[in-house]
Amino acid sequence: MRKLFGTDGIRGTANLDPMTSEMAMKLGRAAAHIFMRRAGRHQIVIGKDTRISGYMLESALTSGICSMGVDVLLVGPMPTPAIAFLTRSLRADAGVVISASHNPYQDNGIKFFSNDGFKLPDEVEARIEELIVSDEISHLRPTADLVGKAYRIDDADGRYIEFTKRSLPRDLDFQGMKLVVDCANGAAYKVAPMVLRELGAKVEIIGNQPDGMNINAGCGAVHPGQLQEAVLRHRADIGIALDGDADRAIFVCEQGTIIDGDHVMAALGLDLHKQGLLARQTVVGTVMSNFGLELSLSKAGIKLVRTPVGDRYLLERMQAEGYNFGGEQSGHFIFLDHNTTGDGLISALQVLSLMKRTAQPLSELAKAMSAVPQILLNVKVRQKTDLESIPDIARAMRESEQRLNGCGRVVVRYSGTEPLLRIMVEGEKDSVINDVAEGLARIVRAHIG
Repeated sequence: MRKLFGTDGIRGTANLDPMTSEMAMKLGRAAAHIFMRRAGRHQIVIGKDTRISGYMLESALTSGICSMGVDVLLVGPMPTPAIAFLTRSLRADAGVVISASHNPYQDNGIKFFSNDGFKLPDEVEARIEELIVSDEISHLRPTADLVGKAYRIDDADGRYIEFTKRSLPRDLDFQGMKLVVDCANGAAYKVAPMVLRELGAKVEIIGNQPDGMNINAGCGAVHPGQLQEAVLRHRADIGIALDGDADRAIFVCEQGTIIDGDHVMAALGLDLHKQGLLARQTVVGTVMSNFGLELSLSKAGIKLVRTPVGDRYLLERMQAEGYNFGGEQSGHFIFLDHNTTGDGLISALQVLSLMKRTAQPLSELAKAMSAVPQILLNVKVRQKTDLESIPDIARAMRESEQRLNGCGRVVVRYSGTEPLLRIMVEGEKDSVINDVAEGLARIVRAHIG
């Protein structure tokens, strides 16, 4: 059982266990040892978002890595997907991101990329944990000129900007388009405006004044209200909200309406299919993607494959089965033809490209799917018992599915972080799905509530 790593690296309140400088140093030493796989000098890239605690953790990680004889390449505040790219581009042995993504500023996190720009498999994270709790590498102390050095990479911004632009056709630009971009006072506050302006768009920027404590604060993908107002005020064609580490994007159409990830996936998936660029005629979503997405894709002969919630699981399935496009309602989109992880900027460029090529506003493109009615209930539980082992609950789940008669679905899953059972029901009629959800919730409460 892993104690440090969750589904997206290690997270916690900065300066409290496990997010302390002492732990960061140990992580640096363990990771450096793991990634020293070839002859010669070794290098690890470190990037971060704009949190005040990033300086403390960056210094500690750097110290730990250098103490093992490995060099550090510092790129400063940069999006998570930029670190994945730079790790590959700079031929580094690994990359590290110091960020807690959409969490408030008092939290922070550390996650790793291997030399191919992909997140680490479970077994490698488990091995890092093992090295931290054991004394296995405590004796490894290179001295003199064998100690690692830290270098600052001054052109990291420019490298990533050029990389994102390469995801578009060479002859495409955004001349004549007016955008509002909310950078969440986070990692993309410099690069996002530069990319879009270089491509010819007129850009209004909000959330680009980080002070170490305002990341995600009332702005960005988690709080898009400010963006909605700005789109209407500036009469913009589209609004783009990034989160703290810019690995996802939420979109607002010209009417000021939030267009969720499912509608974006439908529009992009259908377009990729039309261009002959959708691998295996399949889009990868999660169990929480609306049933309407599945219906709209199937009409075009596209299959929707579902995974558990989390971009980690999307990516695993995509790599294992050869798919190239997937995403979540929350705005994580993975274009494996362009990057090895979710990339908010590349997602934004693909949406803008679709608008430009089709000469259609986002409100129109979002009609690629119609969401079916959905209800989500959270039931507090005493313990997280296997539901199939409770005959009454197992039977109620089967009967609920039958009642929807192939025109909806039931998803029942425990929360990963709270003592809750989540019941999600979708179908054609609000009255039916409410009845099904409430019936299931009653039976759950009677047994484990």
